[in-house]
Amino acid sequence: MQLPVMPPVSPMLAKSVSGLGGVPEGSGLSYEPKWDGFRSIIFRDGDDLEIGSRNEKPMTRYFPELVVALKENLPPRCVVDGEIILVDASGQRLDFDALQQRIHPAASRVKLLSEQTPAKFVAFDLLALGEEDFTGRPFAERRAALETALAGSKAPVHLTAATEDKALAEQWFQQFEGAGLDGIVAKPLTGTYQPDKRVMFKIKHERTADCVVAGYRLHKSGPDAIGSLLLGLYKDDGGLASVGVIGAFPMKRRQELFEQLQPLVTDFEDHPWAWAKQADGERTPRNAEGSRWSAGKDLSFVPLKPELVVEVRYDHMEGERFRHTAQFSRWRPDRDPESCTYAQLEEPVNFDLASVLETGRP
Repeated sequence: MQLPVMPPVSPMLAKSVSGLGGVPEGSGLSYEPKWDGFRSIIFRDGDDLEIGSRNEKPMTRYFPELVVALKENLPPRCVVDGEIILVDASGQRLDFDALQQRIHPAASRVKLLSEQTPAKFVAFDLLALGEEDFTGRPFAERRAALETALAGSKAPVHLTAATEDKALAEQWFQQFEGAGLDGIVAKPLTGTYQPDKRVMFKIKHERTADCVVAGYRLHKSGPDAIGSLLLGLYKDDGGLASVGVIGAFPMKRRQELFEQLQPLVTDFEDHPWAWAKQADGERTPRNAEGSRWSAGKDLSFVPLKPELVVEVRYDHMEGERFRHTAQFSRWRPDRDPESCTYAQLEEPVNFDLASVLETGRP
């Protein structure tokens, strides 16, 4: 493989801002949907093709169906930045949990999953085409060249939607969440491609929920500091579902929390997640914790009596759980733990994912 831009390349990143109003005015921006998948840079030189990841490790072997599709739809020599996504069985929403399962060490399993849950690729930037390095060119030129390069592309390879109309971006921000997307990305039209630099802007949904604290994991620094708090919400049948964690605390606060939580420590026999009682290093309150991205991670936790309520900030849900790590907001001693149910959560109106994908067609 001999390209103007060679692997590995760290993707260009985005900094978080609060709402589209937090994006700098007058900077000349292009707005795009924020896809919820695996960030990937595709390197193609004829029959040689590599799928790079955000951590610069190749993912080519995990997506054989995409290797075929990308060779059919991309120019013979190019480097394209984008996102690998997976659509759920309904065809209406993105399914990140199913996408995570595609990272499997067994070749037979990889082949089976590529047939059962095929992935798609959404392109949104161009780093090289033919003999030309586009990374030093403004995004407006890169986007125009990408539209031309993908003019004849077909599913499962897509071009992301883009607009310079802020009002339309606001509409997308509200609607596209119903298809499983998690916000909007704003790119300066004059900006060059800067690997591993946060020169774009990402706008994600901000919501709050009152959750039960049902356990904790210890901090890696030692046995007397909290690493993260495990959160739960009650379901209609009265069961306590695991919904995620919070863990961004200063070290002094981690130690204080450890002391404060000791009176609530219990055993699994008296805990809503009693089924999680397994060998040390394997206990987890999540049925599908086996992400290959965190292989070998100690998932054991200390169960707590479900008596403490905390208000957290989150962006959106993936099934029954927070898609990303939630953020601590405040303690809620005034709330009854059993009142912390899914009914309090805001549910986005469903939106057809196919129409989002087709919006990007040049």
